Amino acid sequence: MFQQYFATLFRTYGPQKWWPGRTRFEVIVGAILTQNTNWTNVERAIGALRRNDFLSPAAIARIPADKLAPLIRSSGYFRQKARKLKAFVAFLQSQHDGSLRKMFATPTPVLREQLLAVQGVGPETADSILLYAGNHPVFVVDAYTRRILERHEIVHRKATYEEIRALFEKSLPLDHTLFNEFHALIVHVGKHFCRPKTPVCSACPLQCFLTHLVEGSR
Repeated sequence: MFQQYFATLFRTYGPQKWWPGRTRFEVIVGAILTQNTNWTNVERAIGALRRNDFLSPAAIARIPADKLAPLIRSSGYFRQKARKLKAFVAFLQSQHDGSLRKMFATPTPVLREQLLAVQGVGPETADSILLYAGNHPVFVVDAYTRRILERHEIVHRKATYEEIRALFEKSLPLDHTLFNEFHALIVHVGKHFCRPKTPVCSACPLQCFLTHLVEGSR
């Protein structure tokens, strides 16, 4: 089923070229800042960091949190997120000598547990860092993913993050390129069709696929 979902979406929309970021560290910053906000607000915050030359682990480590926070104000919860960015770079330094190359060379299960132990890094953020910045084959589960699967009655509303992630990873080849594109395509569908209050099911390519599937089985 998931392979057919991916094929349908990729055929309809093509490559999404996600996650936007000039460097791996910028992708990590984006993954942390995008918590509880939209990408437009994150782009503004990243732009402010870039203009002030603070888009590196060393720069984030150097700047005091109270000076960092105003730069990322547009991302919301900016004081908390400043602390989260500081916590990540402290982890990077203490566990991996400040090297992203060393960090991402760590086996996926080990690095995932390390990331989850960092203040402010939950499963979705950890998996976004692993997949989009590190090319580790983990599937990112977000609100769009859950909403689509629940509406298609593939998962129960009480399904946990880990249960949904495992469902994707067991159903598909462990390929970071596939996971990257598939998640980005799900986000596209969630934004434009599978909306929380006003879904546009009639125009959704996944709904069209399911309709043909049901009709073909009769």
